[in-house]
Amino acid sequence: MVKKTVGILLFNEVEVLDFAGPYEVLSLAAPPEERDNHFFHVVTVSETGKQIRARNGLTVKPDYSFVDYPYLDIVIVPGGYGAETTELTNQNVITWIKEQAAHTELIASVCTGALLLAKAGLLDSKAATTHWMDVDRLEAEFPLVSVKRGVKFVDEGRIITSAGISAGIDMSFHILTRLYGVNAAADTAKSMEYEIKLED
Repeated sequence: MVKKTVGILLFNEVEVLDFAGPYEVLSLAAPPEERDNHFFHVVTVSETGKQIRARNGLTVKPDYSFVDYPYLDIVIVPGGYGAETTELTNQNVITWIKEQAAHTELIASVCTGALLLAKAGLLDSKAATTHWMDVDRLEAEFPLVSVKRGVKFVDEGRIITSAGISAGIDMSFHILTRLYGVNAAADTAKSMEYEIKLED
């Protein structure tokens, strides 16, 4: 089994569950008979690699910066107040997201991370979703995006967007199911004591 490397973008004022939910699901996922042989190697990446301050004061030290991160197979872009404000106008972040989209197997957003994907032009002519409080903003600021309401996530092939905060967990189970099957997702959900709707 070839282990895929997942990079989760971090920045100041990132919503905690936006990145912690996917981190938990994907870092825990493993074949039932090989608990120590995980499907994914999950790392965190920020622009500078320096400690960031997430929403409500949680401090986190990213594993890598934009200078020294490893090759990433999957990238997850979380949301939060920082995504909606500072990072939306941070050209270094937008450029980094574009660069990742050029080679990654999947790039996904949680919550208002969709605004960053849209700013990078990745959602043009695609369906997408975000936090219910921000769907109107996504639609107004990025008219080329077909905004979907009332869904947990939208899968557009190489790009997946999810609704707000906890929806990132559901999206992560969808990614796990898509790549490794229903049994892998069900086993991981059981170990987390998390109820998921099994996909066909």
